[in-house]
Amino acid sequence: MVAMMVFPRIARWSGAALGVCAIVAVIRPAHADPKAVVELFTSQGCSSCPPADKLLGDLAKDPSVIALSMPIDYWDYLGWKDTLADARFSARQRAYSRMRGDREVYTPQAVVNGEVHVIGSDRDAIEHAIENTGQGPGVMSVPVHMAVDGRHLTVSVAAADEHTPRKHGEVWLCSISHAVPISIGRGENQGRELTYYNVVRNLTKIGDWNGTPGSWTVPLDNIAHDGIDGAAVYVQDGSRDRPGPMLGAAYTSLN
Repeated sequence: MVAMMVFPRIARWSGAALGVCAIVAVIRPAHADPKAVVELFTSQGCSSCPPADKLLGDLAKDPSVIALSMPIDYWDYLGWKDTLADARFSARQRAYSRMRGDREVYTPQAVVNGEVHVIGSDRDAIEHAIENTGQGPGVMSVPVHMAVDGRHLTVSVAAADEHTPRKHGEVWLCSISHAVPISIGRGENQGRELTYYNVVRNLTKIGDWNGTPGSWTVPLDNIAHDGIDGAAVYVQDGSRDRPGPMLGAAYTSLN
């Protein structure tokens, strides 16, 4: 048997090329205090991505991990236009690269806790990145909670403690489709039926956190459209264009 290594598809880019991401009767709290946010930058037109997409589905089953699929659009010219892609995710991936000071933009790429990137199909590398980034000061140290009550989603972020050096961050809400089957008609994955997990369908900034307790309420009608069955929220140091470490996150089902 010959062992095969799946290599990522690498995008070369320059700064000039940067593109501009039922009524509920009871309150249902989200899982509290996960240890990692894993963002997978993937594409339906990338033959190296299906193993990473499957792995993200496995990670999504772990309540200690907030697993997010962020399909990019820069491979659309290769023969298949990604039906889930969003130019905002391509811009987010490139913003991470600028903050790290490298030119590492490729698929499948997993960014762990906003700090470290690894090949998205490499489970061991992702697990090591989760462990290593979790030792950083303030990373995933701020408790975040979500609860659905009637037709509203409430996001609560706790105060920073003495071990949290970062006392500010942006609060972003992700509308999630848990599983999306796609039939690929052309390109590198032509003829394949693939399923994408925890796909971010919309990304909305809902507030700023300044180190003190904060709470935001969002009408479910604003996020729970067709195919949306979950929501994730993360608090991240920096800004959309200069993303830093993840300070806290939570996920909840909307079913």
